[in-house]
Amino acid sequence: MLTSGIILLSGSLLDPNPGLIFWTAITFFIVLVILRKIAWGPIVSMLEEREKGIQSAIDRAHAAKDESESILKKNRELLAKADAEAEKIIREGREYADKVRTELTEKAQAESLKMIASAKDEIEQEKRRALDVLRNEVADMAVKGAEKILRATLDAEKQKAVVNDMIREMSATRN
Repeated sequence: MLTSGIILLSGSLLDPNPGLIFWTAITFFIVLVILRKIAWGPIVSMLEEREKGIQSAIDRAHAAKDESESILKKNRELLAKADAEAEKIIREGREYADKVRTELTEKAQAESLKMIASAKDEIEQEKRRALDVLRNEVADMAVKGAEKILRATLDAEKQKAVVNDMIREMSATRN
């Protein structure tokens, strides 16, 4: 058919063709059934596996987070215990140092009192020895003086001279 110089072809793409629509629909459904049997099952199962893998990873992440929080909490508790223990040790050390210092001070005081008492005893003994020596010397002088008096005549003038000599001798030995 030719009309006014344009050739119209029957069956152009824009013309609806019921047979073509029917066979296209049947082909589409057949391809759909084949894809469902062959490809759709594996694709869905892969997606489900992927979903399970992602869910498993999320669950592991939550478990790891919970575990890390638990470990962090335990670490904080242990740190608090360690701080308390360190403070206790420091306090006990200070108490022990104070106790040792007090004991050493008391020992030093007791030792110094012993030394003072010992020194006083020694001084007292030396004092007694000196007095004994002095008594012995005085007794010797008295005996010598008495001897001189007895040897001399019993004249009063001589007795006074002998006593004065004896007093001078005692004064000289003291100095």
